Amino acid sequence: MSHYSTHMQWIDIGANLTHDSFDVDRDAVIERARSGGVVQMIVTGASVESSIAALQLARRHPSMLFATAGVHPHHAEQLRAEHLPQLSALLADPRVVAAGECGLDYYRNLSAQAAQRQAFAWQLRLAAESRKPVFLHQRDAHEDFVALLREHRASLVGGVAHCFTAGEHELEQYLELGLSIGITGWINDERRGAHLLALMRRIPAHRLLLETDAPYLLPRDLVPKPRSRRNEPMYLPHIGAAVAAAREESVQLCAHHTSAHARELFGLPVPVTFL
Repeated sequence: MSHYSTHMQWIDIGANLTHDSFDVDRDAVIERARSGGVVQMIVTGASVESSIAALQLARRHPSMLFATAGVHPHHAEQLRAEHLPQLSALLADPRVVAAGECGLDYYRNLSAQAAQRQAFAWQLRLAAESRKPVFLHQRDAHEDFVALLREHRASLVGGVAHCFTAGEHELEQYLELGLSIGITGWINDERRGAHLLALMRRIPAHRLLLETDAPYLLPRDLVPKPRSRRNEPMYLPHIGAAVAAAREESVQLCAHHTSAHARELFGLPVPVTFL
């Protein structure tokens, strides 16, 4: 992996670094990513509590980490109107660069669908008020998801369809809505992700983003596979190489335009080491 990452800079726009699987070696995980060319990462918030933890972690690594603040649809029933000022305050912090992870998940339905829609609508309004892009989750809820986004589209400053795994129809609708597209190691899975290869050239360079979703979605084609089965941000260049190959462009170009777009969408600074 290192042969193509040493002189390139990559940005992981979605890593769950507050996950307890990183408790034993979190600083080492961050350092391994940095050594592999991943110069910045956005730590995902999925509840009020984990959003606070993401922000605290980002503050401890100010040159490298940023955070999102939001409530995942799995936790939608826990979000009440009285919690919104706290989320709004988190979104006002300059190290919080996106609202979310928010959206709809009718696959697991861990929260009632009505509660999911209410929590999503609230967070779309908070995103608009804070002038921050939205970090979006959608599974088996495409029609309701698109309907809510269309309703709020005029007031939003952008967003990313996190962990995009769907097909051409969904991709075209997301691009039409002005969304960016987050690609994970799902593309490295020949069983479930092969359909994504043909879609990569349909994503404009100024809409394409890369993410690991660590510790989830370990790229299936890693050799050797880590014994822990835990995904880490250091594998982002491996994902980037697969995306570049599918787009028929150089790995260097893929690193350049995905990093440039991440900085543009999320307002990230250029790291001092690359000035």
